[in-house]
Amino acid sequence: MPRLFGTDGVRGLANAELGPDLALRLAASAARVLRPSHRGPGRPVAVVGRDPRASGEMLEAAVSAGLASAGVDVLQLGVVPTPGIAYLTGELGADLGVVISASHNPMPDNGIKIFARGGHKLEDAVEDAIEADMALPTDTAARPTGAAVGRLRPAHHEVARYVDHLVAATPHPLTGLTVVVDCANGAASDVAPLAYRRAGATVHVVAGEPDGLNINDGVGSTHLDHVRAAVVEHGADLGIAHDGDADRCLAVAADGSTVDGDAILAILAGALHGAGRLAGGTVVGTVMANLGFHKAMEAAGIAVVTTAVGDRYVLEQMRAGGYTLGGEQSGHVVLADHATTGDGVLTALQVMSRMAETGRSLAELAGVVQRFPQVLVNVRTADKSVADSPAVQDAVRAAVAELDGAGRVLLRPSGTEPVVRVMVEAPTADQAQEVADRVARVVAGTSPA
Repeated sequence: MPRLFGTDGVRGLANAELGPDLALRLAASAARVLRPSHRGPGRPVAVVGRDPRASGEMLEAAVSAGLASAGVDVLQLGVVPTPGIAYLTGELGADLGVVISASHNPMPDNGIKIFARGGHKLEDAVEDAIEADMALPTDTAARPTGAAVGRLRPAHHEVARYVDHLVAATPHPLTGLTVVVDCANGAASDVAPLAYRRAGATVHVVAGEPDGLNINDGVGSTHLDHVRAAVVEHGADLGIAHDGDADRCLAVAADGSTVDGDAILAILAGALHGAGRLAGGTVVGTVMANLGFHKAMEAAGIAVVTTAVGDRYVLEQMRAGGYTLGGEQSGHVVLADHATTGDGVLTALQVMSRMAETGRSLAELAGVVQRFPQVLVNVRTADKSVADSPAVQDAVRAAVAELDGAGRVLLRPSGTEPVVRVMVEAPTADQAQEVADRVARVVAGTSPA
């Protein structure tokens, strides 16, 4: 049986792979597994939030019922960004937090993410324990009854604590800055504009009217043309684009150029390093970080620790090494002094604060990273282990030798598809494409029919 948990919780087509029955069982099992962390008298407490997609209402009801059936009181926060749930799990002393969201996925999908006490993502062993509990026969005699059954309490007002936290973490007022924010018709539609305005910016909102069906629909961090056009229209200093649950952000400079996670990470690393607050003089990135990012960090005297793709791996490395900053090219950025997970609104506030403090444009700040052209070719194969075959490895070594330190080659079997990804960076786009195609042909020729 395949593992239920993926790289970021449980996700699937709502009311099909991810229906209310699965949500209820998952929540009840999570409560039983995490219950030993409960401290003090009374029942354990969980905070539950969601993004605004229509199926979230159904799944929120099922998750809440599952938690209550396991003897857990539930604070229902309503629509709130994923990092808001992580923060409030810790701030409110809850035993666990649950967010119902499929992040940047289209509206028909949904997902369930679980945070442990303190707002931390679950370790693999805990996820495995939850899955094992779900596989056990249901024992109705073991369920709490009477006064031991959990209670549900609306707690939308607690989201204000999260906004207060975001504003308090902003080191410099944003007075004088004009920002366009694309909320992806998602969970940040209220929180992000409010936080940016309270920090001092003039804010123009696009895609900030969720109706349950329009989340991520041609807007947000995977569709930057929308926010780019609005930046030009309003003559704004920058644009910020969030995904559906606002755990990440990408940016657009006033000149229309895209500022990705690599550039955002470099801007924040430089600011923290200059202030003496970059632990170990080190930033954590993934194997997909552009070579230009590595060269910029080397020039700034900042070390880079590299992990596999996925914010959970970035987080694991940060916690293991005690590092304060890490992130991904996709816009997941973790600022450990203020958050336990990636937070797009917090990240945007920190970037804008750096702009206001230095008086420099976003394009100027992002210019520290001179991106190398990057090409990604996906090769479909029934056997992803071909990436380790002698023929493919010989082709990779030949390509690396040809680039002679002025580029790199990365082969990465997909974790979710029958695909081997061939990524090449080189001084020119033509060379990157030629090398990627050449290696991809070897991968395809080595793959079983």
